[in-house]
Amino acid sequence: MNNTASSFLAKSTIKAADLEHRRKINFNIGKYNAVVPQGKKQFAHLEESRQLAKNRKWEAIEHLDQYLLEFEQKITAMGAKVIWANDANEALEAIGQICDQKKCTTLVKSKSMVTEEIHLNDFLSSRGIESVETDLGEYIQQLDGEAPYHIVTPAMHKSKEDVAKLFAEKLGTPAHLTPEELTSVARKILREKYTEAQIGVTGGNFIVADVGGIAITENEGNARLSCAWPATHIVVVGIEKVIPSVNDLSLFWPLLATFGTGQQVTVYNTIVTGPRQATETDGPEEMYVILLDNGRTNLLQNPDFREALYCIRCGACLNACPVYKNIGGHSYETTYSGPIGKVITPHLQGMEAYKHLSYASSLCGNCTEVCPVKINLHELLLDNRHEAVTQGMSSLTERIAWKMWKLASLNRSMMNMGNARMKNWVVNSVFKGWTTHRSELDFAPKTFNEWWKERNQTA
Repeated sequence: MNNTASSFLAKSTIKAADLEHRRKINFNIGKYNAVVPQGKKQFAHLEESRQLAKNRKWEAIEHLDQYLLEFEQKITAMGAKVIWANDANEALEAIGQICDQKKCTTLVKSKSMVTEEIHLNDFLSSRGIESVETDLGEYIQQLDGEAPYHIVTPAMHKSKEDVAKLFAEKLGTPAHLTPEELTSVARKILREKYTEAQIGVTGGNFIVADVGGIAITENEGNARLSCAWPATHIVVVGIEKVIPSVNDLSLFWPLLATFGTGQQVTVYNTIVTGPRQATETDGPEEMYVILLDNGRTNLLQNPDFREALYCIRCGACLNACPVYKNIGGHSYETTYSGPIGKVITPHLQGMEAYKHLSYASSLCGNCTEVCPVKINLHELLLDNRHEAVTQGMSSLTERIAWKMWKLASLNRSMMNMGNARMKNWVVNSVFKGWTTHRSELDFAPKTFNEWWKERNQTA
C-alpha cells in the first residue's frame, strides 16, 4: 500500500472515532441543511434549472478551447495580460516573476481553492513575501497553520470557542470574545494589510467568455478589496471554470449560492473585465490572469470523466457525504476533499497515489442527488476503480480473489460445493481483508438453489 493510502487510513480511523469532531460537523452541516431547502424555493422549476446548468457546462467544456480563446481576446483588449500555465510550477514561476517586478513584500489573497492547489502561500513564504488570507475562515486556518477543511467553509470543524482560543494564542486577544468581537479583530488587522499590499490575488468562480470577465462571488467583500485596492491584481483560475455567456450568471450565481450556503444569492457578486481604465477612478493599475491546467486536460481528454469538470465548487456533495461527515476534510490530504475530490484528484495528481480515495465511499448516490449540475459522482467513483484495475494497479491477491468469485458465481455446481462452515472459513480466514472493517460473513446452510430443488422435489 502506498504512503498516501496508509496515511489516509490512519487519519480517517482516528477522526472517525472523535466524537467531539463529529458533534461540531453535525452541528454546522445541520445548520446548512436547515437553510438549503429555503434557498431552493426561489426556483420555480429546480430540476429544469439544474439540467440547464449541466447543459451550459457541457457546452463550455465541449468547446473549451474556443471559449478560452474568446475570453483571452476580450480581456486582453481591456489591458489585462493572460498567462497559460500547464502546471503548478509554471503558475508559481509566473507569480514569482510578477512579484519580483513589483518588488512585492506583502500580498493579500481572497479565498481561492486553486491557489491552495498550487501551494501559493508556501511558495511566497519561501521568497520572503508575506501572503495574508483575507477570507475570515481562511484567515483562521492560516493562523492555525492548517489547510482549508471544506471547499466553501474552510473552518467548518472549529467551534466559536476554538476560534476565540486561537485568537488569544496568536493575536493576544481576550480568551472569551464573541463571534462578533472576533470578526471585528480580524477586520481591523486585515484592513491594514490591504493598504500595505502591493499585489492582490483572487481566484475566479467563473470565466465569462463573451465579455472577457472573471466572475467572483463572496459574502465578505474581501475579494473586492483584494482585487481593487492593491496596484496589481493577479487572478489564478482553473481552465474548467468557463461559461459561455454573461447571461448564464443569472442561472449559475443563484445555484451556487443556494447549494453552497442556502442563500438566494451571495452578498457580493463581481465581474472583473480588466485593470483600471482611463475613465475610472478605482481598481488596479495592472491585471494578470493565470489560466491553470494542472491535470485538468487529463479529465478533458477522457469522455467518461469529462463531466467532472462541470463542478462549480459549491461543496454540496461534501455536506451530503456520510464518509466526509465522519472522517472530515483533512483526512483526505488533498486540496479537494469529499466526493468531487475523490473523483478528480486521481486524475490531477496521479491514479497510483490516489486510487484509494475512490474506495472511500458508500456509493449511496447522495452526492449525485445534491449536485446542482447533476454530475454522476458515484458512477465516476466506480469508473475510477475500474480504471485503476485496468491500468494494473490492483494487487495480485485482489485479482485472484475476484477471479475466484467470478468463476464461482458463474458456475452453479461450484456455488453449491462445500458446506456453510467451509465457506465461512474461506471468506473470513483466507480473505482477511473482508473482516478488517466488517463483521464475519455467515453463509446459510443451503444455497437458494439447493433449497429450491428440495422444495420442488418434496412438492
